[in-house]
Amino acid sequence: MKDVQNISDDRGIAIQNVGISDVHLPFLIKTKAGSFQSVLARINLTVDLPKEYKGTHMSRFIEILSEWSQKPVSSREMEFILTDTINKLDAEYAQMDINFKYFIEKAAPVSGLTSMLDVDCLFSAKLKKGKPLDFTLGVNVPFTSLCPCSKEISAYGAHNQRGLMKVKIKYHSEKFIWIEDLVTLMEAQASCPVYPLLKREDEKYVTEYAYENAKFVEDVLRDLVLSLREQTYISWFEIQCENYESIHNHSAYARHVEHVK
Repeated sequence: MKDVQNISDDRGIAIQNVGISDVHLPFLIKTKAGSFQSVLARINLTVDLPKEYKGTHMSRFIEILSEWSQKPVSSREMEFILTDTINKLDAEYAQMDINFKYFIEKAAPVSGLTSMLDVDCLFSAKLKKGKPLDFTLGVNVPFTSLCPCSKEISAYGAHNQRGLMKVKIKYHSEKFIWIEDLVTLMEAQASCPVYPLLKREDEKYVTEYAYENAKFVEDVLRDLVLSLREQTYISWFEIQCENYESIHNHSAYARHVEHVK
């Protein structure tokens, strides 16, 4: 049958990214405990398309991804996938983004009762022929913040709110960080972590803990910047912090990007 994709195109426009998006497949992510967690991954996989080609072969992307369903996936495996994609699509460049929910067991601070916290994660990898892999790990972590201004001016109490830290990091190829460790590092910068399950004694603890650890969104971000700078494995990071304000109909927001020397 005629291969329409390989028909030449005379418009002279090369496309940087062409492929498939929002593909949902089960993948395995290795946990710090040494086991594997099955996650439902939402995947984008693309390549570059030279100006002389009319289109790419969309079916080949699915064929490549299907081979990795229910297999462990990390930066190393993503390099294999992208190399295979470049070879099979006759491309110079390939990019893959994997978004997934990752679950971390958390113990309540006083009762010790355990529950699962869901964390949105991202594996993003770019590969160009003859170049090393460009890998980014992204983690979004919910947190509690308590307003220092409200605490200072109020006769009693202070308003607090739930927030969201979004961190993306690049790290040196010989290094590695577990999702669990990055989450712990991020939570430590908040007024208090978020727990899915709390009994009365736990609620008393987190309320008082946050009150004694009041932070603006700027404080959370700056403390997180200092903490990430101390991690020798990190070469680049981007942070976004957002407080879903409890006394306003808007959010408080801060962002910072840094290349680490």
